[in-house]
Amino acid sequence: MFYLCTKLFAMKIINLSEQSSILTQYISEIRNKDIQKDKLRFRNNIERIGEIFAYEISKIVDYEDCEIRTPLGIANCRNLKQNIVIASIIRAALPLHKGFLNIFDQADNAFIGAYRKYGKNNKFTIHIDYVSAHEVDKKILILADTMLATGASIEIAYNRICQDGTPKHSHIVCPISSKQGIEYLSKNLPSDNVTLWVGSIDEELTNKSYIIPGLGDAGDLCFGTKL
Repeated sequence: MFYLCTKLFAMKIINLSEQSSILTQYISEIRNKDIQKDKLRFRNNIERIGEIFAYEISKIVDYEDCEIRTPLGIANCRNLKQNIVIASIIRAALPLHKGFLNIFDQADNAFIGAYRKYGKNNKFTIHIDYVSAHEVDKKILILADTMLATGASIEIAYNRICQDGTPKHSHIVCPISSKQGIEYLSKNLPSDNVTLWVGSIDEELTNKSYIIPGLGDAGDLCFGTKL
């Protein structure tokens, strides 16, 4: 497991692309403008990325010993001890959410509809128009979005989900992340209770806060352009 630790970042950052793996290929494919033309492949790659992150998170949650009766006897096994809530910002994170749910198939779920509303000079505010959130108090929260640009959407979604309870620990997963977004979350989320997982860190944002090189609009690439 690989950690990005600098004085800029107070919270724990885990960057899985610091070691080459099949994850780095999937990330290269979702960036590739020619491969992106195949929406099914694009969604499947994001789903598989979600499964990889879920597997890595599964290594650091708690388990408990149990006895399982097989057709031939008793086996000593270990099962997940903690309740998990998977939360996603729709619509771009829906394939990522499915990847997590493929692994943590007994998890509870939450969905947040968040969008940017632009004003003058490309300034924007984040609006939430839909929330279906499961109670997260003393549970493990996994909050996923395909991209982390400014960090504002993640912060608002996190605070909305946690307004009625405090998770035991929160894992924020953003496969494509900007350095600015990471810095923002490190300053604005509880560093002792949140781990940020990324698959790539890009250095630049445009004047409209799009990640460069990024991959474009993940929601449009998954499901088609908005009206």
